Amino acid sequence: MWDYSDKVIDHYRNPRNVGKIDNADAIGEAGSLACGDSLKIYLKINNGIVTDAKFQTFGCGSAVASSSILTEMIIGKPIEEVKKITNKDIADQLGGLPPEKMHCSVMGYEALEDALKNYDDYTDLDDIRNEEEANKQREKIVCTCFGITENVIWDAIKINGLKTVEEITNYTKAGGACGKCKGLIQDIINTYYKKEEHEKAESTLSPAQKILKINNVIENQISPELRKDGGDITLVDIDGNKVMVKLRGKCSGCKNSHLTLKSFVESTLRETVDKNIEVIEV
Repeated sequence: MWDYSDKVIDHYRNPRNVGKIDNADAIGEAGSLACGDSLKIYLKINNGIVTDAKFQTFGCGSAVASSSILTEMIIGKPIEEVKKITNKDIADQLGGLPPEKMHCSVMGYEALEDALKNYDDYTDLDDIRNEEEANKQREKIVCTCFGITENVIWDAIKINGLKTVEEITNYTKAGGACGKCKGLIQDIINTYYKKEEHEKAESTLSPAQKILKINNVIENQISPELRKDGGDITLVDIDGNKVMVKLRGKCSGCKNSHLTLKSFVESTLRETVDKNIEVIEV
């Protein structure tokens, strides 16, 4: 048996703000009946403040409790503050959830994100839903059984520090049916932490190491690319994250990706050395 906090039990037995809001200013959905859990959240927003929130959910007690407490967390709060809420915040407000039920807090987070996405840019809820459906179709589906995308898994890792496929399944349900996607999930985990290690290494470079690395990237990666089209680059000076260079000509890589010569150099140095590098053309 799983252990549930008193708060989870209370919100399951006495859910707050159940129902729908007619003429809601924002509506968000997450999950699906095919997956076993679904949630729809309705928001009324006035002058940037969430004045009311209601939900309709189909799922287990943890799904009901997560949805219920989420509405309490957001009513009366400014939109900018509401946008910062994560699934971890929802679970923490409930006093924790069993690992196997963390996907319920993720569903609440996703429904809220769905409701707020593009809220400032659109007034027609049909436009919002159509745009979001198009975005979802463009995302890479990793778990076809539950329709879980790569972005959902990436966010779950980032927010909750997940490190195993089993943890991903607990938080998102991905890999919980046929299991064919477990290899892809492991690849995403490996890629995330490889990227994290790279960023950590960047932040620990000494000034001398950074200068050497910038020189190396310019000489061995950037300059050869520019020379293909008769261009070139000369490193003038380095001051912290500011890299002063002289540029000449063009590059085929810039043309194909619609980058300017300067932005090509800057993006390459940010990717390989430090994401805060600023290239200044002199």
